[in-house]
Amino acid sequence: MTTLPIAVVGASAAGITAAEALRRAGWDGPLTLIGDEPHLPYDRPPLSKQLLHGAWEPAKLLLRTEEQLAPLDLDLRLGTRATGLDVATRTLTLDGGERLACAGVIIATGVAARTLPAADGLAGVFTLRTLDDALALRDRLSEGARRLVVVGNGVLGCEAAAVARELGHEVTLVGREPVPMAVAVGAGIGELLAEEHRARGVRLVTGEVAEFETVADGSAARVGGVRLADGSLHPADLVLLAIGSEPAVGWLADPALDTADGLGCDAYCAAAPGIYAAGDVARWEHPGHGRPLRFEHRMNATEQAMAAARNLVAELTAEGVVATAEGTEPQERRPFAPVPYFWSDQYGLKLQAYGLTSGADEVETTVLDGEARRAVALYGRDGLAVGVLACALPPRQIRALRAVVATPVPWEEARDRVRAATATG
Repeated sequence: MTTLPIAVVGASAAGITAAEALRRAGWDGPLTLIGDEPHLPYDRPPLSKQLLHGAWEPAKLLLRTEEQLAPLDLDLRLGTRATGLDVATRTLTLDGGERLACAGVIIATGVAARTLPAADGLAGVFTLRTLDDALALRDRLSEGARRLVVVGNGVLGCEAAAVARELGHEVTLVGREPVPMAVAVGAGIGELLAEEHRARGVRLVTGEVAEFETVADGSAARVGGVRLADGSLHPADLVLLAIGSEPAVGWLADPALDTADGLGCDAYCAAAPGIYAAGDVARWEHPGHGRPLRFEHRMNATEQAMAAARNLVAELTAEGVVATAEGTEPQERRPFAPVPYFWSDQYGLKLQAYGLTSGADEVETTVLDGEARRAVALYGRDGLAVGVLACALPPRQIRALRAVVATPVPWEEARDRVRAATATG
């Protein structure tokens, strides 16, 4: 047995889920949860939807209250940043200089929003990754009608554009790709979304940002517009940069770790002995798809955190660090093999996808009702169906579609099953 803690680095959905799963798995030793934001763990998907809209207040995003956290007996370090990890000794360094030797570590630091150097220090330019980011943008949108330019037409950019338009603002959505969300969902579904955004009054523009136009605002500079590489100028009171994210691995300098695209892990979510990862930051070998994957999706954060916690406790049990209760068999590590899932809400449309939708070499999109934007898309790779997406379909049909891609199946078989699942209703 040991008196050393398990430390979970990252206090969002993956982090708090990992902490709870560690307790359920039998870890009754010290447990430290470290988060760089000052807030209690909160949910991020509503930031670009209900919170930005003003329908929800921050309290509704809390994943756990202080009272709900109490039974976990956490050493809760909010507003604290991990700055280093010695893999061989499983020792964390924190931003105050403290070194924390651990029995095991789960890394759930997520991702950070990408930005543009020209936007540094420029008033009126926002990102949307944290609660503070979302509240700052919401405050400015609440001041009256604005001209908002959203740079980036991926999932986050499209969701924020939809909310801003519903609030009555003039919205321009700029993307490198001519079709919104094309990288994530393919051109067919992307075109359907483009039609909805145009019908709602969003102006869609293709191009890359060359520079920001500025206007004087006292002693500071404030954004006045976005000039694209083709020379076109798009006036703006506010700009949202939604140009993707970077895995938060900059603090992991130990050469024993693979940080090429997130934190590389094996099929058990282990990055090194006693070191596991979960959520947006983790890139792991998915046993069902036979290749490394990294997902920035809410459901994966929760499911992977539970898997990482269970497997870490199993490893520590095998090491003799955790005792096995009398009369019970020791836990064994299990590969993490989920059916990936993500959703997006834009206006009244709900998109739900299972499996892999990006990186496909074959996509078949079927529009079931163009006016209602009801559609289904099947995604294939190397002759196998690996993903499916439903737009504005009823729950019964969506459940049937999930079963189609629970494991990769031959393309023709999957097509028949999708057609059968969407034949009625």
